[in-house]
Amino acid sequence: MKKSPLTSRRDMLRLAGASAVALAAPRSFAATREGDLRGTIDAVRYKTTPDATDRKSVSLQTMIDRAAAENVPIFLPPGTYKVSNLVLPDNTRITGVPGASRIVYTGDGHLFSAENIKRVELSNIIIDGQNRWLGDYAGALLQFTGVDEVMIDNCEIGGSRKHGVQLERCGGRIERSRISGASQSGIYAVESDGLSISGNEVFDCGNGGILVHRWKKAADNSVVNGNRVYRIKANDGGTGQNGNGINIFRADNVMVANNHVSDCAFTAIRANSASDIQITGNQCQRSGETAVYVEFEFEGAVVSNNIVDGAANGISIANFDQGGRLASVTGNVVRNLTLKGPYEHEVGFGIGIAAEADTLVSGNIIEGAPRWGMQLGWGPYLRNLVVTGNIIRKAPVGCAVSVAKGAGTAVITDNVFQETSDGAVLGFEWDKQVSGELATTGSSRFEQLTIERNRIS
Repeated sequence: MKKSPLTSRRDMLRLAGASAVALAAPRSFAATREGDLRGTIDAVRYKTTPDATDRKSVSLQTMIDRAAAENVPIFLPPGTYKVSNLVLPDNTRITGVPGASRIVYTGDGHLFSAENIKRVELSNIIIDGQNRWLGDYAGALLQFTGVDEVMIDNCEIGGSRKHGVQLERCGGRIERSRISGASQSGIYAVESDGLSISGNEVFDCGNGGILVHRWKKAADNSVVNGNRVYRIKANDGGTGQNGNGINIFRADNVMVANNHVSDCAFTAIRANSASDIQITGNQCQRSGETAVYVEFEFEGAVVSNNIVDGAANGISIANFDQGGRLASVTGNVVRNLTLKGPYEHEVGFGIGIAAEADTLVSGNIIEGAPRWGMQLGWGPYLRNLVVTGNIIRKAPVGCAVSVAKGAGTAVITDNVFQETSDGAVLGFEWDKQVSGELATTGSSRFEQLTIERNRIS
């Protein structure tokens, strides 16, 4: 039967579309087909293989170089690829089948590295370091330096003898990935430029979870959002430099939001010398030391709407003696603290919220602080604290406020104290109690204090 003109036209359009796909396909997949990487490849080594002419020894590096030069991706079909010492050029894009495309490090140097390029992208692959030795020059399984945009998406990275991923002077995104079993930290990002770390799972690491650091204090502008971090140890010891789920150091303008952090040897979220930081909406469970710590040389911190359940101390805004000041601590729930910490501390553990200078502490709920519900100042290090509208329950002392020589102003008003057996508001010189109950008798003895309208039950 003769086709109508309309039917013939449709057939012609289908044929033209199929021809276009056929012409495009060879270029898009040339990198995967020519090297024949299906199945297992043994010890692909770019620089260290004795026989550099062997096809298998150079195929993956050759394909990476060619694909990057042509600005097309490499697709890794399901299988195991045993490799080491791969250098990623600009425009490298490697993707695989989630859970099925596996890259295994064979040792003798490094796995992936890239330096001073614009873009690298890795997605949908498993990367297994097998806990093999890394060269002295290699800080991680994946080490990228000076890369404008690093994209790591939906990958599994495990078994590194050092860091899992190390980025220096990089931007981009690490997202939806599982990073585990690193001897150091899961993610170590230093001198970043607007890096986004979101939706990842980082766990079972030896010294840290997610680290955002700088060599010198400056704007970093990174966002750490929606990650799950757990079982972080402090194998190298110390008093806080290790064992933190999320650690921000000298990096200003960073947001740490909506993360779930649990079972860390020290701190769930620790900000050291990090100004203009936001720590908000996080779950912090079973921290070995202080759950949320903002310390040393910082100016500007918002700590809000976090839940702390289980820690030695809850939230600490500290080190006015080192320039730490200017914070807002609001809407947090702190509960189930313990007197036991990982080292001997001059103040002691079991404190709900501690603050020292130019800080608002408002709308928080503290329950079960076995030492003090709040520590307001330490010795002479107290200035301009406003503590209002908080609920403190089941703490021997509700608020321990410093009245030592040189201590500055504190306003303690409209708080509710319940089951504070030793006192609701008491004056301290360092760790020595020097006053009776101030919540009921007033603060005329200490002109720098305003204590009004608090409720005790």
